[in-house]
Amino acid sequence: MTEKPIPKYMQLKNELLSWIQSGRMKPEEKAPSEHEIAGQFGMSRQTVRQALGQLEKEGWLYRLQGKGTFVARQETRSLQQSSMIGMMTTHISDYIFPHIVRGAEARLRSGGYSMMLSSTDNDKNKERENLEMMLSQPFKGLIIEPTKSAQGNPNLELFLSLAIHRIPFIMINERYPELHCPCLKLDDEAGGFMAAEHLIELGHREIAGFFKTDDLQGANRLKGFTRAFHKHRLTLGRDTVTHYTTEQKHTVPYEAALRMLQSPQRPTAFVCYNDELAVLLLEAVRQTGLSVPDDLSIIGFDDSTLATATEVKLTTLSHPKQEMGIQAANMLMEMMERRHTEAPKDVIYKPELVLRSSTKPLEL
Repeated sequence: MTEKPIPKYMQLKNELLSWIQSGRMKPEEKAPSEHEIAGQFGMSRQTVRQALGQLEKEGWLYRLQGKGTFVARQETRSLQQSSMIGMMTTHISDYIFPHIVRGAEARLRSGGYSMMLSSTDNDKNKERENLEMMLSQPFKGLIIEPTKSAQGNPNLELFLSLAIHRIPFIMINERYPELHCPCLKLDDEAGGFMAAEHLIELGHREIAGFFKTDDLQGANRLKGFTRAFHKHRLTLGRDTVTHYTTEQKHTVPYEAALRMLQSPQRPTAFVCYNDELAVLLLEAVRQTGLSVPDDLSIIGFDDSTLATATEVKLTTLSHPKQEMGIQAANMLMEMMERRHTEAPKDVIYKPELVLRSSTKPLEL
C-alpha cells in the first residue's frame, strides 16, 4: 500500500510543537506571526493557519484578540493532560517518523486521548531529559522509541521509575534488551537476509553492505545480510561491510562507497541500511560516472517516500509505518484500560521485498 504524504500543515504543526516542548517557545511568550512562519518555512499563510489552529485546539497555544497568539502555560492544560499520552521518538519530522506519529495520533484522538510529542534526536542525554519531563507530568501512558538501542541503556533507572509509577509504556522499532515492556518492531534480520538473497539470486557475488550499528535495527539487518552469504556458501570480500554511527551517516558510508566504486574490483551491488542512505549513495554512483542498475544494483530499506523520489526508483524492504503507529496506540489503550490481565504480546512485522528499477540480474 502506498503511504499518503504527510500534509504540510501537520509537518509544520509537529515542528512548532517540538519548539514548545523543547522550550524554544516559552509559556506566555508571543508566537511568531503567520507571516513570519510562512516566510521561514516557505509555506502558504493558509498552511500556517491550519497548523496554528491545530495547536490552539489542543491547548498548546491561545489567541488574544488584537494582540496575537501566545504559548499556553502547562497548568492551563492540566485537565486535558488527564488523558494525555506521551510519544517519544528519535525524530519527529524526518524520514518515516511522521507516518508513525500520524497513525498513533489519529487513533489516540479517536479514543479520546491527546498526544504530546518529543524527540531525542537520537541522543541519550536528550532521552534522559525527555524521560524526566514525562515522569514529572500526569501522562496516562507512553509510546517510546529507544535511542541508540545497541549502545546500552544508561537511563535504565528512569524506565524502571515508569513501572514504579504505574505508567504503562510500550516501545516501537526496537526495545532495550533488559526491559520487559511490549514492543512493535520489524523483523529486521529477515529484511537484511531478503535483500542480500535477492541480489545473490540475481547473480551478484560482489555485494557491499552499509549498516548503522548504533541501533539494534542496523545490527539485526547486518546479521540477516551475513546469514544470506552463509546460506549460499559465499564469502564476504574484505572491507565490503561498512559500519557507521548516527553522527557519521552523511560521511563514512559515502566515502566508503566512493572508494569501492573507484576500485578495479568494485562491487556490483549495494545493500543499504535504509532508503535515506541509498539515495545518498546514488550520488556516489553518479560521481564515479556509473549508473544504476546497469553498473550497480542497490537496495534500500523502509519503503519510504524517498524510495520513489528520485529518477531511480529503489528496490527496498517494506516498513509498516502508519500501521505501526495505529497498533501501538491500540496496544497502549488496552494496557491503560486494563482490558486484559496479561501484558500484550510483541508485534513482529514481516518485511516484504518491494521490487523497483534499482536492481537487475548481473550480466556476465
